Amino acid sequence: MDKIAANLVRMLGAERVLWEREHLATYGFDGTAALHADAACVALPKTTTEVSDIVRYAAQNKIPIVTRGSGTGLSGGSVPVPGCIVLCLVQMNQVLELDPKNLTIQVESGVVTQKVAELADAAGLLYPPDPGSMKISTIGGNVAENSGGLRGLKYGVSRDYVMGLEVVLANGEAAFFGNKCVKDVAGYSMKDVFIGSEGTLGIITKVLLRLVPKPRAKKTLLATFSQLDAAAETVSAIIAAKVIPCTLEFLDRITVKCVEDYAHVGLPLDAEAILLMETDGHPVVVEEEAQQMAEIARNHGATAVQLAQSAAEAAQLATARRAAFSALARMSPTTILEDATVPRSELANMIRFIQQTAAKYEVTVGTFGHMGDGNLHPTFLTNEKNAAEMTRVEKAMEEIFNQAVRLGGTITGEHGVGLAKKAFLRKAIGDASLGLMRQLKRTLDPNNILNPGKIFD
Repeated sequence: MDKIAANLVRMLGAERVLWEREHLATYGFDGTAALHADAACVALPKTTTEVSDIVRYAAQNKIPIVTRGSGTGLSGGSVPVPGCIVLCLVQMNQVLELDPKNLTIQVESGVVTQKVAELADAAGLLYPPDPGSMKISTIGGNVAENSGGLRGLKYGVSRDYVMGLEVVLANGEAAFFGNKCVKDVAGYSMKDVFIGSEGTLGIITKVLLRLVPKPRAKKTLLATFSQLDAAAETVSAIIAAKVIPCTLEFLDRITVKCVEDYAHVGLPLDAEAILLMETDGHPVVVEEEAQQMAEIARNHGATAVQLAQSAAEAAQLATARRAAFSALARMSPTTILEDATVPRSELANMIRFIQQTAAKYEVTVGTFGHMGDGNLHPTFLTNEKNAAEMTRVEKAMEEIFNQAVRLGGTITGEHGVGLAKKAFLRKAIGDASLGLMRQLKRTLDPNNILNPGKIFD
């Protein structure tokens, strides 16, 4: 046991500190392919006070801290840096308050997102953000990454549901930003500084979330297309018709085949692309919008439009979409799930470019994503042990990110920057924005101990 681990044991007890090499290996990576590093040790605090004590110790000794939840991130944000303390918050998993009168729920950071959704549902409410990893990801990680999900088109992302945050700052001080008030313009919106900051500015320990009334009705449709462009044009036409579905998801041919092989839900294997479309709200509106989306899809080249006949069938289709990453991951030793977003009007251009780039570099890419908000997930099926192929993958990814920016888009819609995308950040946001971010980091974390090297060097 080294000195850092020994001091943490004195704070937390031996049962909540890990330092043996075989244990550290488990915390050496997240959901991002080909990124791995060893920490000095892992700490598992249960209270904000314990987090504060650890941060004060780290600040005094200039020891880096990498905060972690379930480790499902896809940009390397929770991958350790050499000599760091991994601060894993999964044992901070208490639900503190469900308040139906104010439509809020307050939880600790280690609460799993699915549990928040289930508690809201039991109260006749809805927590809309639904990242694909919601069965295992923690709410603190979702907020730190500003995660999205399948319902992002209509309901927005994590930021839109955060009313307050408790944050431990780089000096160990704990502060709470926000409250239950629907309207509050007193001073700067400090909570928004920490949402999406990927653990580089502070450590989120508690979250106050806004809930909404559960929709009274929902309909799910599956549209099949023989051409990718037709699927993209259907999305644009639906939005232009002023219909805002709660879900508008896209899977290309490669992804459809992998999902069907994995989940066996009856997806059409001859499709070039499929769209999963959902509308929710008042029953009359839902009926009208479902009919309208089906008509628009047929008018734009859909070869078939299937309406789910039951809640079970609808859930099965949604589960199939959520299984896309897992299904693709079965096909090769290494699966790199990427994340780029473009204006919806550029979707067809972007999808064609991804296909052309994959062919150019002789790599296999399955594409799926939240087509309704322009967020695509080109997924590379490769082998990280094949150095030549990984070089081609990296070149293809760079071209895809550059094209997204050229089309007025961004390098990440929901996965964050972390380690994986920091090389592309300057081109995406410009020198002035990057300079301001660096200035903010220096101000809030002058010793650079909070997740150093993530987002930018």
